[in-house]
Amino acid sequence: MSNRREFLKIFSSAILVPMAFGKAKSSEAKPRIPLAFSTLGCPDWDWKKILDFATQHQFAAIELRGLGGKMDLPALPTFAPDRIEQTKNDIRAAKLQIACVSSSAQMYVEDPEKREKQMADARRFIDLASTLEAPYVRVFGGKDASDKSPAPNDETKARVASGLRELGKYAGPRKVTVIIESHDHFTSSATLKDVLRAADSEHVGLLWDAHHTFATSNEEPEFTVHQLGSWIRHTHLKDSTGSGEDRKYVLTGRGNVPIQRQIAALRSIHYKGFYCFEWEKVWHPDIADPEIAIADYARVVGQCLGNAHACGL
Repeated sequence: MSNRREFLKIFSSAILVPMAFGKAKSSEAKPRIPLAFSTLGCPDWDWKKILDFATQHQFAAIELRGLGGKMDLPALPTFAPDRIEQTKNDIRAAKLQIACVSSSAQMYVEDPEKREKQMADARRFIDLASTLEAPYVRVFGGKDASDKSPAPNDETKARVASGLRELGKYAGPRKVTVIIESHDHFTSSATLKDVLRAADSEHVGLLWDAHHTFATSNEEPEFTVHQLGSWIRHTHLKDSTGSGEDRKYVLTGRGNVPIQRQIAALRSIHYKGFYCFEWEKVWHPDIADPEIAIADYARVVGQCLGNAHACGL
């Protein structure tokens, strides 16, 4: 939607309802709206700036997807054994949560040696999430570069489901849920439903990247949420212009992605997770800087969900 006034008007009249985290008691501080942003959007920020910016703009959580442009989070000094307690103290002091710890592990891989590396990486991220008391670890279904098929075949879906089920068994005792992102070859509701049903684990769920199901699989948000809502644990939101795979990311409300309907669809199923902004600055360095884009998301979606303070009003 190019007219952001219209975008805000739709929300202010339709979604001024209690926040996902519930109303605060009169003697307590008002809870932050359940907004989050992914660190994928701010690859040049250090740890302190990430936390300070999140606090300044009234975010409730951050999603960890690399720091300083480096994606192997468990190997970074910030999360090393001798610093992890200080890092957790930093998060608590900022009154933030870690919404998700996002790995690059891909479950489609067939070669046993390569597959074990993917699984081992996912387990490392699960261990980190458990230490940080983060509820989710993201993994991908993935797709081999040589695979030109429009959708994964049954064998691939079975491998992905098996990997998710195995990781779920590892994650469950650590109070972590493994979530597959709607991405790559795994954006259609039919494909994701097959995989999630086959995984058949209470410790496996879905990260709904609402942009990809709309732009790649041409699904309306109400349909996707109706099909997959029972598995949705975490959500990525972003806007773009163009069509199909030929898209350019733009500030929230300035594109043609139906973000207002995506959020409304989530609210219709009483979604309790975070509305996370994934600004892909790492992969698209030409898009707006995070100081602009992340703050803008907090204003626009914050106002849409009825928190005037988060919108800077």
